[in-house]
Amino acid sequence: MLFRSGAAICGAVVVLAISVAVARGEADSVHSSAVVDAASGDAIVGAASTYNPFRPGVREGGPETASGERYEPSVWSAAIKTSLRQKFGGVQFGARPKFAVVEAVGKKVIVKINDVGPLKPGRIIDLNERAMRYFDPSLELGVIHGVSVKPLFGDFWIPGPVG
Repeated sequence: MLFRSGAAICGAVVVLAISVAVARGEADSVHSSAVVDAASGDAIVGAASTYNPFRPGVREGGPETASGERYEPSVWSAAIKTSLRQKFGGVQFGARPKFAVVEAVGKKVIVKINDVGPLKPGRIIDLNERAMRYFDPSLELGVIHGVSVKPLFGDFWIPGPVG
């Protein structure tokens, strides 16, 4: 009996340690804010919303995006307003996706622009579930106003938080 409870406690400690390591890795940024600012274009300011062809967390992977990739709620990606698609590299089927830095509520994140949308007036970008959770962990806001989106020059950015 003592051995079982000791093993259970040990297992719980290991799970906790792994969870903390993953959370720290999520918060760490790959690119510095100065590097991102130097490699970005003019900002577009507007509202951001969440997009997911399925309800959040229900299914992993969805239909193809405008770039031909499947929608994945677990990666840092977004859909840029259709009228802005040329400013963000065209977003064409089969082409290499472009990147943008999104800034809101005092946080910055690099996202891969692999789709087009949103269709609602006043919104300039639709963030997938992971990117939106970075700004709104509960997904209760639905729309974030005053979001700044800047295209990034170059093709070799790693999506995620910016330090």
